[in-house]
Amino acid sequence: MTNENLVAHFEAYSAWRSGLSDSISNYRNWLNEQELNDGQSDLRIQHIVDRLRDDKLNVAFVAEFSRGKSELINAIFFAGYGLRLLPSSAGRTTMCPTELMYEDGREACIQLLPIETRATDTTTTEYKRYVDEWQVFPLNTDSAEGMLTAFQQVSQVKRVSKEEAARFGLYDESNPDNAFTVQADGTVEVPCWRHAIINFPHPLLKQGLVILDTPGLNAIGTEPELTINMLPNAHAVLFMLAADTGVTKTDIEVWRDYVGNPQGRQKGRLVVLNKIDGLWDELKSEEEIEREIQSQVNISAELLGIKASQVFPISAQKGLLAKINHDPELLDKSRLPALEKALTDELIPSKQEIVRDNTQSEVEDMMGVTHSILDARMSGVCEQLDELKGLRGKNEDVIEHMMEKVKLDKENFEKGLQRFQALRSVFSQQTNILFTHLGMDALKVEVKNTRDAMVSSRFSKGISIAMNRFFKDVTDNINKSGQQIEEIKHMMDSMYKKFSEEHGLSQSSPPPFSTLKYLKEVAKLEKGYNDHFNTALNMLTNEQFTLTTKFFETIASRVIHVYEVANRDVENWLKAVMAPMETQVREHQLQLRRRLESIKRIHKATDTLEDRITELEQMEAVITAQLDDLRNLRRQMEQALDFDSAPQQLAA
Repeated sequence: MTNENLVAHFEAYSAWRSGLSDSISNYRNWLNEQELNDGQSDLRIQHIVDRLRDDKLNVAFVAEFSRGKSELINAIFFAGYGLRLLPSSAGRTTMCPTELMYEDGREACIQLLPIETRATDTTTTEYKRYVDEWQVFPLNTDSAEGMLTAFQQVSQVKRVSKEEAARFGLYDESNPDNAFTVQADGTVEVPCWRHAIINFPHPLLKQGLVILDTPGLNAIGTEPELTINMLPNAHAVLFMLAADTGVTKTDIEVWRDYVGNPQGRQKGRLVVLNKIDGLWDELKSEEEIEREIQSQVNISAELLGIKASQVFPISAQKGLLAKINHDPELLDKSRLPALEKALTDELIPSKQEIVRDNTQSEVEDMMGVTHSILDARMSGVCEQLDELKGLRGKNEDVIEHMMEKVKLDKENFEKGLQRFQALRSVFSQQTNILFTHLGMDALKVEVKNTRDAMVSSRFSKGISIAMNRFFKDVTDNINKSGQQIEEIKHMMDSMYKKFSEEHGLSQSSPPPFSTLKYLKEVAKLEKGYNDHFNTALNMLTNEQFTLTTKFFETIASRVIHVYEVANRDVENWLKAVMAPMETQVREHQLQLRRRLESIKRIHKATDTLEDRITELEQMEAVITAQLDDLRNLRRQMEQALDFDSAPQQLAA
């Protein structure tokens, strides 16, 4: 017995994504066959195909230890192996953030980042670029017991001195809660590993699912990578409570600070009330048990400030047992299928919508450029045909007059080309200004200056000033970029209009571009900083300062990522702005040259007139067929992009 609904919908989503990728590849093949492709378009198409292929669905499990996170992951995703694949027992089992994923081309293995790397300011994301910093252990996927043994390495701990634990940011002498972690010999027990990545060829992981199993809630605050990067960017977060403990103060704080949304319901954020089997009592009726479970659900929802419908009471342990033993009655009693359905309904449609919208805009833009090329060619061929048919039976003087007229048109257009070259020069200058605002070098200098300011001032006020200045400068630069983009768009609008009026080129408006999403991402990072670190006391302890610097490095890493995405998006937009104009100018120039050559040939030998007319009529038929092909490709692309019914049909 498996979670057939979730698996089927995920497979349907993967099939939809694969079909969409095939349609885009078909479009590229057709462009190549018709000799309509160029290097720039090919790169854009390859970028879309790569993005679809590498698309991931991230699901994070968040809870205090002993709430059953690993057990729930086993129950939802790995019950088919007939055992607990992830370690799951009383006490803490997941000692470090653990990602389960699959990277094609790599052997099945477990990568473990030593806890000693926490003594540096380098983020986990940065370490992912350097495999030699990790310890790698092969994973024998043919042996379930062997995999279980390998997975247990994630639970390893060791003892270090209090000074070393403080250097890792895992011990704060001024925090009374930390006193409980000190052993009898004065050492502190810490995880062996900072982060784990399990590359595992599970069917769902191969299709792009990434599962994040987090350690206890106290670790969330000490690993900024979770706070700033992984949890906010997860497509679904399952926040777990336990029916036997209820909602604790720590639960409420973590829900408010890291998972929930103060504005109300947030897509992909589900609350799981686990261990309801502890409420099953043979001395109580089914109605009494149901009332007690519902009471726990209502209390949990009230304390977290959410609707009761957002809380899913389950028993992960009984759900796993039911699936392994093929016991449908126990599975139904565990209520696990209701959670799986909610996960399916929340996660897949919202992710699919994002992928569709991003892909649709780019594909429509490229197809629009292709249509403009064919329209320009058809216009040129029709114009030549009208001219040449009008020369039938005319004397040489008329033909010569026609030749002079075309020469004049060509000369006028070449004067227009001089303006076009001047426009390109201005466009290049404007682009350079734009990239000074979004420049990666300038951002890295900004990061360095902020880091230096933080180190030189270990007081919270100085750190706050440095951080606030950092966010202000980053936001100002993105705003200036937006203003520069508007200037470029206005300039190109005017040029399109001018060339349309003077030379009959089709008038199209450059696509709009907004920097709002980058501003929102930076604002989210700034809010995270203000919520967690901008409320410090007058002076920071060494441990707090260490954590603050780690937090800044994670924020800086995320801002650099935002800038990298913005740079790539802006480059694509600039190409989309200039490409139609360049294409139309090139096509118009080519058509004028062909017209002049045709009339010259006819002037020298009148018997070539009918041959040339026939040749142009054949070209007209070819372009008509190409336009028909393009319309068919557009229809196919629309069908490939549509997912309103496809996933349900595939899932069925």
